Amino acid sequence: MNSVTYCVSEEECGLRIDRYLAEKNTDLSRSYIQKLLKNQEISVNGIPVKANYKVQQEDQILLTVPELTEPDILPEDIPLDILYEDEDLMVVNKPKGMVVHPSAGHLSGTLVNAILYHCHGHLSGINGIMRPGIVHRIDMDTTGAILVCKSDFAHKDLAEQLKEHSIKRRYRAIVSGNLKEDTGRIEGPIGRHPIDRKKMAINYKNGKDAVTHYQVLERFGNATYVECRLETGRTHQIRVHMASKGHPLLGDQVYGSARNPYHLQGQALHAMILGFVHPRTGEYMEFEAPLPEYFIKLLEKLRK
Repeated sequence: MNSVTYCVSEEECGLRIDRYLAEKNTDLSRSYIQKLLKNQEISVNGIPVKANYKVQQEDQILLTVPELTEPDILPEDIPLDILYEDEDLMVVNKPKGMVVHPSAGHLSGTLVNAILYHCHGHLSGINGIMRPGIVHRIDMDTTGAILVCKSDFAHKDLAEQLKEHSIKRRYRAIVSGNLKEDTGRIEGPIGRHPIDRKKMAINYKNGKDAVTHYQVLERFGNATYVECRLETGRTHQIRVHMASKGHPLLGDQVYGSARNPYHLQGQALHAMILGFVHPRTGEYMEFEAPLPEYFIKLLEKLRK
């Protein structure tokens, strides 16, 4: 059992307890927290409460999370758009809405479930049974190229390339507003938001160095189509950096406006180009994931 105690501040008063705890614990989904509340694993001032309880100033909240036994992650016959595959690795074009690896609240329908089925379980085991074959991640609503390792040999080599920032990653994004400069470099350490723990932010105290380069491809007046090049690979890096310039990604309701006039499912962001040196052959390889249909239609609307 792992237990944590929280004391509610004046600014946090009035939040539902399930939302309050979800913001404090980014690794736990809100539905999982609701399950803990139902099982009376959470108490306020010594008394179990329901999910709709609204926290009050100086409430003492005790959250007890049972020791998690890692669940069996089951192979699932989910269609994959495979850009390349050999005995060591795969490059997959991930669709919008697919989570990369299982976590609390997402134990099925993930990329890992799909690749376990496709590869008959023959995946790198370096990242454990919850993340077999996964070297790097992209957000659930980000589309595009992602690398999967079948062998530990490939995984170790590619993880080192990732660490040395030698893997080529080019993203396409549509941001709100009109970017003045044709090209730019955004530098700012990224870490957890000091108040909203479910978000990342430029955090000079606790963040890790992060650098994003961008180039304008097309302007629409109220939006700009850009290519972003990652020098580092922090969580939500492009989303945080572009928002810090006052140009959040269209559809990004976490770092941008809650208004969603284009009815997008999450941010307009696509991992288009992925290049790396193949661990076994030493050959440089580069792959391009075509723009998804929603992205093409959004560009067409903006051009009108």
